[in-house]
Amino acid sequence: MKMKEDWVEEDFRGHLKMKYKITERLYHKKTEFQTVEVVNTVGFGKMLLNDSLVMVTEKDEFVYHDMITHVPLFLHPNPKKVLIIGGGDGGTAREVLRHKNIERCVMVEIDGAVVDSCKEFIHQTSCALDDSRLELIIGDGVDYVDKCEEKFDVVLVDSTEPIGPATPLFGDKFYLDVAKVLVEDGIVVAQGESPFYNLEMQKKLTEIMSDKFKYVSPYNYSNLTYPGGAWSFIMGSKKYHPTKDLDHAKVGRSGMDFNYYNEDVHVGAFAVLNFVKKELGLNIKM
Repeated sequence: MKMKEDWVEEDFRGHLKMKYKITERLYHKKTEFQTVEVVNTVGFGKMLLNDSLVMVTEKDEFVYHDMITHVPLFLHPNPKKVLIIGGGDGGTAREVLRHKNIERCVMVEIDGAVVDSCKEFIHQTSCALDDSRLELIIGDGVDYVDKCEEKFDVVLVDSTEPIGPATPLFGDKFYLDVAKVLVEDGIVVAQGESPFYNLEMQKKLTEIMSDKFKYVSPYNYSNLTYPGGAWSFIMGSKKYHPTKDLDHAKVGRSGMDFNYYNEDVHVGAFAVLNFVKKELGLNIKM
Protein backbone atom coordinates (compact mmCIF):
# COMPACT_ATOMS: atom_id res chain seq x y z
CA MET A 1 0.00 0.00 0.00
CA LYS A 2 1.44 3.36 -1.04
CA MET A 3 1.72 5.81 1.84
CA LYS A 4 0.32 9.30 1.39
CA GLU A 5 3.05 11.82 0.58
CA ASP A 6 3.41 14.88 2.79
CA TRP A 7 4.01 18.32 1.27
CA VAL A 8 4.15 21.94 2.38
CA GLU A 9 2.74 24.50 0.01
CA GLU A 10 3.53 28.19 -0.32
CA ASP A 11 0.74 30.29 -1.80
CA PHE A 12 2.42 33.46 -3.01
CA ARG A 13 -0.05 36.34 -3.28
CA GLY A 14 -2.80 34.13 -4.60
CA HIS A 15 -1.37 33.61 -8.08
CA LEU A 16 1.66 31.34 -7.63
CA LYS A 17 2.02 28.14 -5.61
CA MET A 18 5.13 26.14 -4.83
CA LYS A 19 5.14 22.74 -3.13
CA TYR A 20 7.95 21.00 -1.28
CA LYS A 21 7.95 17.33 -0.38
CA ILE A 22 8.75 16.82 3.28
CA THR A 23 9.85 13.85 5.36
CA GLU A 24 9.22 15.24 8.83
CA ARG A 25 7.48 18.10 10.58
CA LEU A 26 9.86 19.25 13.29
CA TYR A 27 8.36 22.41 14.79
CA HIS A 28 5.03 24.23 14.75
CA LYS A 29 4.07 27.17 16.92
CA LYS A 30 1.50 29.92 16.53
CA THR A 31 2.77 33.09 18.19
CA GLU A 32 1.20 36.52 18.61
CA PHE A 33 2.91 37.52 15.36
CA GLN A 34 2.77 34.52 13.02
CA THR A 35 2.89 30.74 12.66
CA VAL A 36 6.45 29.42 12.76
CA GLU A 37 7.27 26.02 11.27
CA VAL A 38 10.37 23.93 10.62
CA VAL A 39 10.16 20.92 8.33
CA ASN A 40 12.65 18.49 6.84
CA THR A 41 12.36 18.40 3.05
CA VAL A 42 13.43 16.23 0.17
CA GLY A 43 16.15 18.11 -1.72
CA PHE A 44 16.31 21.31 0.34
CA GLY A 45 17.20 20.08 3.83
CA LYS A 46 15.55 21.73 6.80
CA MET A 47 13.24 24.61 5.95
CA LEU A 48 11.87 27.50 8.04
CA LEU A 49 8.44 28.89 7.17
CA ASN A 50 6.68 31.92 8.65
CA ASP A 51 2.95 31.95 7.92
CA SER A 52 3.57 29.27 5.28
CA LEU A 53 6.10 31.46 3.42
CA VAL A 54 9.57 29.95 2.93
CA MET A 55 12.19 31.94 4.81
CA VAL A 56 15.26 29.71 4.84
CA THR A 57 16.38 26.33 3.54
CA GLU A 58 19.67 24.61 4.25
CA LYS A 59 20.17 24.14 0.50
CA ASP A 60 20.33 27.80 -0.54
CA GLU A 61 20.43 30.02 2.56
CA PHE A 62 24.06 30.93 1.85
CA VAL A 63 23.02 33.07 -1.13
CA TYR A 64 20.82 35.44 0.84
CA HIS A 65 23.12 35.60 3.84
CA ASP A 66 26.26 36.18 1.77
CA MET A 67 24.68 39.04 -0.12
CA ILE A 68 22.96 40.88 2.72
CA THR A 69 26.17 40.94 4.77
CA HIS A 70 29.34 40.88 2.68
CA VAL A 71 28.30 43.53 0.17
CA PRO A 72 28.07 46.32 2.79
CA LEU A 73 30.77 44.92 5.09
CA PHE A 74 33.38 44.87 2.33
CA LEU A 75 32.25 48.21 0.94
CA HIS A 76 32.67 49.95 4.30
CA PRO A 77 36.42 50.36 4.96
CA ASN A 78 36.34 49.45 8.66
CA PRO A 79 32.97 48.33 10.06
CA LYS A 80 33.08 47.50 13.75
CA LYS A 81 29.47 47.71 14.91
CA VAL A 82 26.50 46.16 13.10
CA LEU A 83 22.78 46.25 13.87
CA ILE A 84 20.55 43.49 12.49
CA ILE A 85 16.79 44.04 12.48
CA GLY A 86 15.08 40.65 12.19
CA GLY A 87 17.24 37.75 11.07
CA GLY A 88 15.96 35.32 13.69
CA ASP A 89 17.28 32.26 11.85
CA GLY A 90 20.81 33.48 12.66
CA GLY A 91 22.34 33.27 9.19
CA THR A 92 22.94 37.01 8.84
CA ALA A 93 24.60 37.19 12.26
CA ARG A 94 26.73 34.16 11.38
CA GLU A 95 28.14 35.90 8.29
CA VAL A 96 28.60 39.26 10.04
CA LEU A 97 30.59 37.62 12.82
CA ARG A 98 32.94 35.95 10.37
CA HIS A 99 34.48 39.40 9.85
CA LYS A 100 37.30 39.65 12.38
CA ASN A 101 37.05 43.45 12.68
CA ILE A 102 33.47 43.26 14.00
CA GLU A 103 33.52 44.14 17.69
CA ARG A 104 29.79 44.28 18.39
CA CYS A 105 26.66 43.00 16.68
CA VAL A 106 23.16 43.70 17.98
CA MET A 107 20.31 41.59 16.61
CA VAL A 108 16.70 42.58 17.32
CA GLU A 109 14.17 39.87 16.40
CA ILE A 110 10.51 40.40 17.15
CA ASP A 111 9.52 36.72 17.44
CA GLY A 112 11.48 34.55 19.85
CA ALA A 113 9.95 31.40 18.34
CA VAL A 114 11.96 31.96 15.15
CA VAL A 115 15.19 32.02 17.16
CA ASP A 116 14.19 29.06 19.34
CA SER A 117 13.13 26.87 16.42
CA CYS A 118 16.34 27.52 14.48
CA LYS A 119 18.58 27.03 17.51
CA GLU A 120 16.93 23.65 18.03
CA PHE A 121 16.64 22.44 14.44
CA ILE A 122 18.61 24.58 11.95
CA HIS A 123 22.10 24.73 13.42
CA GLN A 124 23.52 25.64 10.01
CA THR A 125 22.20 29.18 10.36
CA SER A 126 21.94 29.55 14.14
CA CYS A 127 25.47 28.34 14.97
CA ALA A 128 26.83 31.80 15.85
CA LEU A 129 24.01 33.02 18.10
CA ASP A 130 26.11 32.31 21.20
CA ASP A 131 29.06 34.39 19.98
CA SER A 132 30.22 36.74 22.75
CA ARG A 133 30.17 39.72 20.34
CA LEU A 134 26.44 39.26 19.68
CA GLU A 135 23.71 40.86 21.76
CA LEU A 136 20.39 39.18 20.97
CA ILE A 137 17.27 41.16 21.81
CA ILE A 138 13.79 39.70 21.43
CA GLY A 139 11.80 42.82 20.73
CA ASP A 140 10.44 45.27 18.19
CA GLY A 141 13.13 46.56 15.82
CA VAL A 142 11.09 49.63 14.94
CA ASP A 143 10.87 50.59 18.61
CA TYR A 144 14.56 49.80 19.09
CA VAL A 145 15.84 52.21 16.43
CA ASP A 146 13.34 54.84 17.55
CA LYS A 147 14.82 54.88 21.05
CA CYS A 148 18.41 53.85 20.28
CA GLU A 149 21.21 56.28 21.16
CA GLU A 150 24.02 53.98 20.01
CA LYS A 151 25.67 54.44 16.61
CA PHE A 152 26.38 51.65 14.10
CA ASP A 153 28.53 51.38 10.99
CA VAL A 154 26.11 49.09 9.18
CA VAL A 155 22.40 48.32 9.66
CA LEU A 156 20.96 45.18 8.05
CA VAL A 157 17.17 44.97 7.77
CA ASP A 158 16.65 41.21 7.44
CA SER A 159 12.87 41.25 7.20
CA THR A 160 10.10 39.09 5.83
CA GLU A 161 7.50 40.21 3.29
CA PRO A 162 5.95 43.66 3.95
CA ILE A 163 2.97 42.11 5.72
CA GLY A 164 2.15 41.44 9.36
CA PRO A 165 4.88 42.34 11.88
CA ALA A 166 7.32 43.41 9.13
CA THR A 167 5.07 46.11 7.65
CA PRO A 168 6.60 49.06 9.61
CA LEU A 169 10.07 48.05 8.35
CA PHE A 170 9.08 49.41 4.95
CA GLY A 171 8.06 52.87 6.21
CA ASP A 172 9.54 56.38 6.13
CA LYS A 173 9.73 56.85 9.92
CA PHE A 174 11.72 53.66 10.33
CA TYR A 175 14.38 54.73 7.81
CA LEU A 176 14.58 58.18 9.34
CA ASP A 177 15.51 56.43 12.60
CA VAL A 178 17.91 54.08 10.81
CA ALA A 179 19.74 57.08 9.33
CA LYS A 180 19.92 58.53 12.85
CA VAL A 181 21.61 55.46 14.36
CA LEU A 182 24.16 55.19 11.55
CA VAL A 183 27.56 56.88 11.76
CA GLU A 184 28.47 59.60 9.24
CA ASP A 185 29.70 57.05 6.70
CA GLY A 186 27.16 54.36 7.58
CA ILE A 187 25.43 51.89 5.26
CA VAL A 188 22.00 50.27 5.42
CA VAL A 189 20.88 47.23 3.46
CA ALA A 190 17.26 46.08 3.42
CA GLN A 191 15.50 43.03 2.09
CA GLY A 192 14.16 44.49 -1.14
CA GLU A 193 11.60 42.03 -2.52
CA SER A 194 11.29 40.79 -6.10
CA PRO A 195 11.66 43.15 -9.08
CA PHE A 196 9.07 41.06 -10.93
CA TYR A 197 6.48 40.66 -8.18
CA ASN A 198 6.92 43.75 -6.01
CA LEU A 199 8.52 46.50 -8.04
CA GLU A 200 6.20 49.03 -6.41
CA MET A 201 7.76 48.22 -3.02
CA GLN A 202 11.25 48.60 -4.46
CA LYS A 203 10.23 51.99 -5.77
CA LYS A 204 8.83 52.97 -2.38
CA LEU A 205 12.00 51.91 -0.56
CA THR A 206 14.34 53.69 -2.97
CA GLU A 207 12.27 56.88 -2.71
CA ILE A 208 12.29 56.71 1.10
CA MET A 209 16.04 56.09 1.25
CA SER A 210 16.89 58.70 -1.37
CA ASP A 211 15.87 61.45 1.05
CA LYS A 212 18.35 60.18 3.64
CA PHE A 213 21.35 58.67 1.82
CA LYS A 214 23.78 59.90 -0.85
CA TYR A 215 23.79 56.63 -2.80
CA VAL A 216 20.73 54.39 -3.13
CA SER A 217 20.44 51.37 -5.39
CA PRO A 218 18.98 47.88 -5.53
CA TYR A 219 21.31 44.97 -6.05
CA ASN A 220 20.31 41.51 -7.14
CA TYR A 221 20.76 37.83 -6.34
CA SER A 222 19.01 34.61 -7.22
CA ASN A 223 18.23 31.48 -5.23
CA LEU A 224 16.12 28.34 -5.43
CA THR A 225 13.16 28.97 -3.14
CA TYR A 226 12.06 32.60 -3.36
CA PRO A 227 9.26 33.00 -5.94
CA GLY A 228 10.63 33.77 -9.39
CA GLY A 229 14.23 33.24 -8.30
CA ALA A 230 15.33 36.86 -8.88
CA TRP A 231 15.27 39.02 -5.73
CA SER A 232 16.91 42.21 -4.54
CA PHE A 233 18.34 44.10 -1.63
CA ILE A 234 18.19 47.90 -1.43
CA MET A 235 21.33 49.67 -0.23
CA GLY A 236 21.55 53.17 1.16
CA SER A 237 25.02 54.60 1.78
CA LYS A 238 25.86 57.95 3.34
CA LYS A 239 29.30 58.15 1.72
CA TYR A 240 30.45 55.14 -0.29
CA HIS A 241 29.54 54.44 -3.92
CA PRO A 242 28.43 50.78 -4.03
CA THR A 243 30.95 49.69 -6.67
CA LYS A 244 33.48 52.50 -7.25
CA ASP A 245 34.49 52.63 -3.59
CA LEU A 246 34.87 48.86 -3.21
CA ASP A 247 38.43 47.86 -2.33
CA HIS A 248 38.68 44.62 -4.33
CA ALA A 249 41.86 43.59 -2.58
CA LYS A 250 40.14 43.77 0.80
CA VAL A 251 38.07 40.71 -0.08
CA GLY A 252 41.22 38.69 -0.77
CA ARG A 253 43.01 40.00 2.31
CA SER A 254 40.16 38.80 4.50
CA GLY A 255 41.09 35.17 3.85
CA MET A 256 37.39 34.33 3.94
CA ASP A 257 35.84 31.65 1.75
CA PHE A 258 32.37 32.12 0.26
CA ASN A 259 29.86 29.93 -1.53
CA TYR A 260 28.26 32.81 -3.48
CA TYR A 261 29.89 36.19 -2.85
CA ASN A 262 33.08 37.48 -4.45
CA GLU A 263 34.23 40.92 -5.61
CA ASP A 264 33.00 40.32 -9.18
CA VAL A 265 29.59 39.22 -7.93
CA HIS A 266 29.52 42.36 -5.76
CA VAL A 267 29.99 44.63 -8.78
CA GLY A 268 27.74 42.63 -11.11
CA ALA A 269 24.87 42.58 -8.61
CA PHE A 270 24.47 46.34 -9.04
CA ALA A 271 23.83 46.06 -12.79
CA VAL A 272 20.21 47.16 -12.59
CA LEU A 273 17.74 45.75 -15.12
CA ASN A 274 16.36 48.36 -17.51
CA PHE A 275 12.70 47.96 -16.53
CA VAL A 276 13.70 48.41 -12.88
CA LYS A 277 15.88 51.42 -13.66
CA LYS A 278 13.03 53.08 -15.57
CA GLU A 279 10.42 52.43 -12.89
CA LEU A 280 12.68 53.49 -10.02
CA GLY A 281 14.06 56.53 -11.87
CA LEU A 282 17.62 55.63 -10.95
CA ASN A 283 20.43 57.84 -12.23
CA ILE A 284 23.34 56.45 -10.22
CA LYS A 285 26.16 55.24 -12.49
CA MET A 286 27.97 52.04 -11.54
